[in-house]
Amino acid sequence: MAMTQVRRVIGVTVALTAALAGASCGEVARTGQSPVMLVIQQLQAAGGGGTTFAGFLLSDVLTEGSVTNDSGRATLVLRLKNPGPPGTPTTPSTLNAVTISRYRVRFERTDGRNTPGVDVPYGFDGGVTVTVPEGGTADVVFDLVRHQNKSESPLINLRSNGGQQLISTIAVVTFYGRDLAGNEIEATGNIQVNFGDFADPA
Repeated sequence: MAMTQVRRVIGVTVALTAALAGASCGEVARTGQSPVMLVIQQLQAAGGGGTTFAGFLLSDVLTEGSVTNDSGRATLVLRLKNPGPPGTPTTPSTLNAVTISRYRVRFERTDGRNTPGVDVPYGFDGGVTVTVPEGGTADVVFDLVRHQNKSESPLINLRSNGGQQLISTIAVVTFYGRDLAGNEIEATGNIQVNFGDFADPA
């Protein structure tokens, strides 16, 4: 093999190695330093402050002349990143428990029209406190759609049109917290939210 070809092969090998190392570092940065992963086992919603939760939401922008929040409910569970070998699994410790302190909601449309206040409601951050125990699960209820969302464009424009106009979105919900060792951790889930001025209950 000629020296020029050798140099080319070495150059390609170095480039590939650097790319793989960068991808690996990016993956580590994305998952954080905690030995556990926070998983959203289930994400549901209930309209108008109700208690009947489902895997999607028909969000009424005006119910009997009033504006009401819509609730979300998430079931959170922890998973060890290194579960250990078969037959001798790793046992989580109390330091692996994770306390969630806040969450973020943003809305997206599948047609790519995602300007907040024009095409979709504004996103927001909210506070919530729940601890997911090691080896267990925890449920958390939170505001998925706020009063403010329904009183601002584009949702306010849907009022009194008899449900003839709808805005279909995906709500992207991210929970943020720390394990008891202080490592930051987060998890993201999606739920379908369709907005409209739906018929009031009889």
